[in-house]
Amino acid sequence: MDETNVFTGKTVEEAVQAGLDALNLKREQAEITILEEGKKKLIGGVKAKVKVTKKSSDGKRAVDFIDGLTKILQLEAQSELVYDGDKVVINITSAQSSRIIGRRGEVLDAIQTMASAVANIGRDEYKRVVVDCEDYRASREKTLTELAERLAKKAVDKQRRVTLEPMNPYERRIIHSALANSEEVKTISSGKEPARFVVIVPNNEKPYEGREGRRERSFGDRDRRDRGGRGRERRDGKPREGRGGAPRSGGGSKGGKREIHFGTFLGNSGNSGENED
Repeated sequence: MDETNVFTGKTVEEAVQAGLDALNLKREQAEITILEEGKKKLIGGVKAKVKVTKKSSDGKRAVDFIDGLTKILQLEAQSELVYDGDKVVINITSAQSSRIIGRRGEVLDAIQTMASAVANIGRDEYKRVVVDCEDYRASREKTLTELAERLAKKAVDKQRRVTLEPMNPYERRIIHSALANSEEVKTISSGKEPARFVVIVPNNEKPYEGREGRRERSFGDRDRRDRGGRGRERRDGKPREGRGGAPRSGGGSKGGKREIHFGTFLGNSGNSGENED
């Protein structure tokens, strides 16, 4: 057995104290394993034996987890604990960075989520964990910030709200933050995870657009109901005139065929359930 950091004493408490003194640790900083309880005998008693080691920090546990995970995934990578204070920052270096990052950072986000769970084991207050690889986070933040500014200008020019594709919470926060001080637009979040997305709403949005959208949608629904000559009945139980494939009087299109118009819903995406992240 490895005798490193193994300490003995007449009692377990005495052995533990010997280990704390030798390693200059407080009890809450130490991980203690009792190897032998110790026994008192008239002749030749057995001493208590314990192993005392310094507890791994939140960040160190996360780093060890990531190193074990990349080894299981057969990826050549090395994790570095950059910061371990009010939050944990870990950087992964690898010649296979594209596999670790994944499409739009999906793999890196998954690693970060699992590492965060490991780092917060036994904690009463949640500590944020950020896992990066080859400065991907900074590059992605720059890309999303530029995208937000470009789409905000488009929303103002068109006087219409712009809906972005679904993003994870981290990326949505970047969009919200990029436009937080804008005097021309505001941002809201809509939808449910994992398809939650950001909507950029211009302050000069056309106020009549929603009413127009509802009106066009009703026209479209009416035409779809009329299409195909399905024979619905009136309230008195008699078939409506012009159904069953025959054109309505005054249908007006050449050859006796009605012209079908499809409405397009141009209304707002709706405010119900939309909350900012």
